[in-house]
Formats: sequence, C-alpha cells, structure tokens
Amino acid sequence: MTETDSTEALTGLLEQVARRLHSNGYAAHLFPAQWSALRYIHQAEADRRTAIDLARHQGLASGAVARTVRTLIEKGLVTKMGTIGRGRAERLELTEKGSQLLKRDPLASIRKALEDLSTYERSVLAKGLETAIDATRTATGRV
Repeated sequence: MTETDSTEALTGLLEQVARRLHSNGYAAHLFPAQWSALRYIHQAEADRRTAIDLARHQGLASGAVARTVRTLIEKGLVTKMGTIGRGRAERLELTEKGSQLLKRDPLASIRKALEDLSTYERSVLAKGLETAIDATRTATGRV
C-alpha cells in the first residue's frame, strides 16, 4: 500500500485541492459559491438560468443563493433579463465583465490536468468524488 492508497491520505489530498481552489478563486474576490453560480449561469439553458434553478443545482436554500446572485449583480458580473413564464423567476445572464472573469476560472487548471488522465482514470476519480459528495450530503442532512 502506498501513502496515497490510505483514505486519510486521499482525504488530505482532497482538502488540499479544495483549499487551493478556494484561495485561487478568492484572488478575484469571489467565494466558491459565487464561482459556481457564474459557471451555472454560463452553462445552463436560458430558461434554467434563474436563482431557483441555481439553488436546485447547488442543493442550497434559495435565500443563500439569492444573496449570492445579489452580490454578483452588485459586482457587475450578472444581470437580470426579465421574468420567465408565468412566475416571478427572473432570467439571469452574465455581463461582459462576468464572461471575462469566467475566463480566469480557477477550475480551468483542474480541467486541463484532467485531460491528461485516461478515460479509465477519470472514471475511477469520478466515482470517488461522487462518493465523497454523497458523504457530505449525508453529513449535512442535504439530499
């Protein structure tokens, strides 16, 4: 067994990645939830770019997500584009400033590094990360 085979070592490596992502992301004065919101708004279908859909995607309470969206609007990274359908949900879009900032996404370096892994290695990593995510959902009572 190598050092990285132990669950304690793997947990430590995961923590290092999380801390570095947080630190790199905050260099742009954004918290991880704000980066996640920018990514979601960029990638989601136009009719799913709402705060409520973002909350569902992140598995968070709508109040917390509303604060994140409000902060992104105040920073000039996101704008509201009017209501969708019959409800009060407002469609969100990235501003030019938001699009430019997303080009410096701290996850870009991770994406690039993962490209060097084989399909099998990515599959094993994905399974392990899904297991870790499920463990955090259970620990916090979220589904």
